[in-house]
Order: sequence, then C-alpha cells, then structure tokens
Amino acid sequence: MRELKGRRVAVAGIGVSGVSAARALASLGARVTVVDGADGEPQRARAAELAADGVAARLGDATAAALPEGTELVVTSPGWRPDSPLFAAAGAAGAEVIGDVELAWRLRGPGAAPWLAVTGTNGKTTTVRMLAAILAAAGLRTAAVGNIGTPLIDVVLGEPLDVLAVELSSYQLHYAPSLRAHSAAVLNLAPDHLDWHGSMEAYAADKGRIYEGNRAACVYNAADPATETLVRKADVAEGCRAVGFTLAAPRPGELGVVEGLLVDRAFTADPHREAAELAAVADIAPPAPHIIANALAAAALARAYGVEPAAVRDGLRAFRPDPHRIAHVAEAGGVAYVDDSKATNPHAALASLTAYDPVVWIAGGLAKGADFDELVAASAGRLRAAVLLGADRALIAGALARHAPDVPVVELERTDTGAMAAAVREAARLARPGDTVLMAPACASWDMFAHYGERGDLFAAAVRDLAAGQ
Repeated sequence: MRELKGRRVAVAGIGVSGVSAARALASLGARVTVVDGADGEPQRARAAELAADGVAARLGDATAAALPEGTELVVTSPGWRPDSPLFAAAGAAGAEVIGDVELAWRLRGPGAAPWLAVTGTNGKTTTVRMLAAILAAAGLRTAAVGNIGTPLIDVVLGEPLDVLAVELSSYQLHYAPSLRAHSAAVLNLAPDHLDWHGSMEAYAADKGRIYEGNRAACVYNAADPATETLVRKADVAEGCRAVGFTLAAPRPGELGVVEGLLVDRAFTADPHREAAELAAVADIAPPAPHIIANALAAAALARAYGVEPAAVRDGLRAFRPDPHRIAHVAEAGGVAYVDDSKATNPHAALASLTAYDPVVWIAGGLAKGADFDELVAASAGRLRAAVLLGADRALIAGALARHAPDVPVVELERTDTGAMAAAVREAARLARPGDTVLMAPACASWDMFAHYGERGDLFAAAVRDLAAGQ
C-alpha cells in the first residue's frame, strides 16, 4: 500500500475520515479524487482545503454515483452503503473497495503498534476509553482511536505508540477484510443498523470479522451467547484463547464479579485454582451493570496484552465516562434526572433502564428499523410512566400498550427542539420523590436534533432550569 505513487484512488465521503484518507493518500503520491453526494458549504470548504494538497473533489448526487475515470482503488468512509452505485461501478471496473480502517491497517509500518479492538451494539466507546486508561496506567504509550473520533490513518502515520485501543463499528468492519488484531472483544449483539446491513445475520457477520486472525484472545460476553458463537466461527491464530466476561462469579477462562470485586480467572497461572483481584466495583463510575460489564471487557483485553492487575485498578479508578452516557444531571423535588442520550437503540436503553427503579422514561426519535417489544416487556415492572417524542414515538407507544398497559404514557407531537423541555416538564409532573427521570431514547436523534449530544445538552439544560425554579 505504500507503493501508491501515481495510482488513481477515489475516496468516498468528505467527512473527517474521508479527509484523513485523502490527505494520507496524496502524501504518498496517489492521484486522489474525493466524491460526496452532499454539496453544501461544509463540503465545499473541505474541498477547497484538500485542493491545496492536490486532491480533486466532486460534489453532488450526480457526481457521487460516477466512478472517476481510471480509478484503481476506492477508499470509503464508514457510512456508505454496500449497494451504493459508486461501488457497483468500481466492481465493474475491477477496482477494489476498502474502508478507511483497512487503509490504516495496510499503511502500518514495520514494528507497528498492535491493535486491541472492540465492537458490539453498545458500550464500545466506554470500553475503549477504559482500555486506554488501563494501558496508560501500565505506562504504555497508547491512544483511544477509530470510531471513537480520531482517524486511525492519522495515528498509524503519526508518532509511534506501544499499543492502540481501537473502537470499530460494523460499518468499518464490513470494509476491513485483512484486519488482524492482537486481541478483540464483541461486547454484545442486538438488532441495529439493519437498514444498512440488510439482515441481523449480515450485521452479526460483520461484527464477527473483528475476531479473524486474533493472536492472543477473543473476548466475548458470557451472558450473550451470540458473541461466543462468533468466536467459534472465527479463524484465529494458533494459541488464541476464548475469554468470557460475566457479572456473575467467573468460571475458569472468564473474568467476573465476586463479592464486589472484579476478578480474573483467565490470565492467572492456574485459572482452575486461583483468581487475580483486579479492582473493586466501587472503583467504577457509575457502577451500573452495563458499565461494570464494559470494565470487565476492557480488563480482559488489557490482561491479554500482559497488563498487571494493579494497572487495571488504577486505570478504572482514573476513568470518567463521556457526556450523555448515564450521566446524573441534577436532583429536583427528590427526583433524580439522568441523561443517557447515547442510548440510541433498544439494547442500550434496556441496559440503562436496568440500572434504575422506579423510572419515568423519556424516549423516542428515529427507530432505524428497531422493534421495542422486548425492551418494554423487560422493563415494564420498573416504569412509573413514559414520555415519548420524535418521529417513531408511536412504535414505542404501541409496545407500551401491549406490554405495560397500566403505565401512563404522554406523547408529544411537537418536533422542534423545544420539545425536550416540554418532555422534562411532563416527566417532572409524573415523577414522585425517589424516582429517576431517565432520558434513554432507544432511538437515533436525527429527526429533531443535530446529534445525540445536542439532545442530551437540551435535556440537561431543561433539568437545570427545573431545578433552579423549584
């Protein structure tokens, strides 16, 4: 891949990862054209910046579907669907299509930092950031990269590091056929992005790519048999181990919880007779069940890399979650208000709901093809009431009517950003002292908000106004 001089390469997408890929390819002598269906001011500004690096850009729907003449390789940003006309044209022309993660993998130099990789329907970012904190506590030069925000290409071509903590989405894994991690984890599997993948089977298969060629450990969720199935299907290096994590007492070959302690029965000298104490549940903030599970997965990957127990403890103590992830905002009138705007699918919302009881639940948005029956059926016993907003709120309302008919439901028809303040007021009216008002939407935010961060910020602002006025 370093012999790119003079080759014609098309980059699909002019967002963060596309710009990173285009610049890297141009620096290696490739003749690069970026294509993007959007033709707004941000895209034109990025195109102007790339022109200074010798990168051409074609913007707009008509040009995005056409393969630039002579293209030998297409590097796609994660969001581009496999059935995009551009990729069909690439196939007809004999041009390979890879993703930005695959490009980063191929561009690694001799002695490059190994990758400890994480995927799953939910919990990826938290786990990767926990892992990076643990690796740093062990004195290793590391970074949390990938889908977490820092383009892998920039890191791979930058200052040398000892080991990378890499978050990978199903989109990225779909376009990364030669990736071979040192160790990898699939945290969980639940229906998500099925509109992109086409089926649950295809979605799971793309997630499972993360295990291919693992050298040390394939980490799976003992409470989610589908993740272990992916391990069994993977073609791994000789000597690679399957390592489970569980919120229960661990069996040999697992990490788990015993009397408030995180313990390791996988990476000790004799897993059948001894366990290593890694940390206390109290070292994890917040100590919600799904956050503890994330910590165990991060610890398993770090231990697979040879990190000592003391560094696991120190890293977990130092870790603080990103905003909008089960974040306590304030208390007003004896009611706690929690922002989990990052819960953008039913699986994530269920994990959040499981941490509180009783709950006034604020939910709704874009369902992305999801079904809410299982979520509501599992949570019905802890729901005081529900306040629903967003484009697909009726789907959640239907599930509540079927599985929690006695739970009061308020549906808000307004779709402006002020709807969140109205939702908080309705939730406050329905809540009683001792309750938690939990904003865990189980849906994407794009119908009403720029992103889940804006949704969470508006929720927090409304809660603070409520607390100030009590």
